[in-house]
Amino acid sequence: MNGYASTATIAQIAQRLRGAKHIAVLTHARPDGDAAGSVLAAVRALRAVGLRADGFFCGSVDPNIRALAREGETMHGNPPTMDPNIDLALLVDTGSWNQVEPLDLWLKSMAGRVVGLDHHGRGDPIASDRVIDTSAAAATQIVAQLVEALGIDLRKHGGRHSIAEALFTGLATDTGWFRFQSVTPAVLALASRLLEAGVDHVYLHQLLEENGRPARLGITACALSSVTLHREGRVALMLLGLGDFAATGASSDDIGGIVNIPLTIGGIGMSCLLSEQSSGVTKCSFRSKSAAEGQPSIDVNAFAAQFGGGGHVQAAGARISKPLAEARALVESALQAVVLKGHS
Repeated sequence: MNGYASTATIAQIAQRLRGAKHIAVLTHARPDGDAAGSVLAAVRALRAVGLRADGFFCGSVDPNIRALAREGETMHGNPPTMDPNIDLALLVDTGSWNQVEPLDLWLKSMAGRVVGLDHHGRGDPIASDRVIDTSAAAATQIVAQLVEALGIDLRKHGGRHSIAEALFTGLATDTGWFRFQSVTPAVLALASRLLEAGVDHVYLHQLLEENGRPARLGITACALSSVTLHREGRVALMLLGLGDFAATGASSDDIGGIVNIPLTIGGIGMSCLLSEQSSGVTKCSFRSKSAAEGQPSIDVNAFAAQFGGGGHVQAAGARISKPLAEARALVESALQAVVLKGHS
């Protein structure tokens, strides 16, 4: 994971893409709003300049995320379903082997023919040519630069299923709908341009944040009933076992955002949600509040790194290859070392 830095410029990435015959646009497994938005924006932009490009999602994909794509824009399945004539891969919103596990063998076979755009601080040299910008609030903020380098006028690509909509999706979701510390004047300026292009932000918020299945109520109740507080009440820990999913009829697609609920309580600076994905595998989601006067933000990216995961300072995750009870013990032990200075 050391030495993860840019090896190319946006202009050079654009040049390589223009020289390709068939491009696969990929991201990490179980794509979130930023990952999906980055894939869709890139595919639409490449097609807009006459290039052949297809998006590819792997792992479980939230139905609301899938609704962002037009018919035929993305494929879902195993790497062999890809066209064997693909001569270049664009990897977005990740550069970590452990996040692209379903695609790792295929990506290794494409060595030297992978380019990347990422805003995470940790990763592997999957992409030989890559732009890594940790100052970007979302990967779509970097993809927007690629769109510009391709000479595309966003004002002509707004509205439903557009480049602008895909870019806004990543920008909004990865900033907590513009609540996180990562929001800068540049982020809001880009958001303004995308709205001017015709993005319907109300529709997107309703689709992605207010469109859950009824089972979400039951699984949310299970999570909240499991809350335990640690470090003098400044860290919340929630647990969801396989029995909770079975009893409520919920799936892992129904738990997005639940980890944020404890952060609505004053004094809680960090929230953890451990959910049992299968026997012996536990997914961990970590969140922290934005830095405020007298209350520095807890770096959950560094916390997740202890378990082989990562993400951002305020939002990160990991997968622990242990049953829920053992994963809980590991996380609780690690919480004892978390620096909570400034929180009250």
